[in-house]
Amino acid sequence: MSFHVKVIWQGNSQPGEAFSRDHQIHFGSGQQVQGSSAPEYQGSADKINPEESLMSALSSCHMLTFLAIAHLKRLPVASYQDSVTAELGQNEAGKTKVAVIDLNPQITFAAGIEVSPEVLEKMHQKAHANCFIANSLNVTVRLDGKEFEH
Repeated sequence: MSFHVKVIWQGNSQPGEAFSRDHQIHFGSGQQVQGSSAPEYQGSADKINPEESLMSALSSCHMLTFLAIAHLKRLPVASYQDSVTAELGQNEAGKTKVAVIDLNPQITFAAGIEVSPEVLEKMHQKAHANCFIANSLNVTVRLDGKEFEH
């Protein structure tokens, strides 16, 4: 299985002059979004930056894996919301990287479904362990301040 995304930048980059960081991202599904770098790196604040894209990919993957686990356990989920944050840091070579991504999911199960904190934690651990994106990253992932184990 493979996936395809096309990133297109068009501008007039001249030596010594500032250049636009704005670009288009075309997904294999036909969707298109406007991208840029983060405002701190001369990008446009009203466009998606690579760091936000990375955070959303991890959060989405974790959620979808969690929902699959809940489905297999016959624990119907009524809603799932995540408020994700990330911190920049440095790798061993001193290069800037996304060092930590904090997931903060708020899950509501269907009426009458009770899930203990221990079962919920195990479900999140299993979701993290089986998330394709998490398995592809060299970043610390935390949930409620607690690091996932690899």
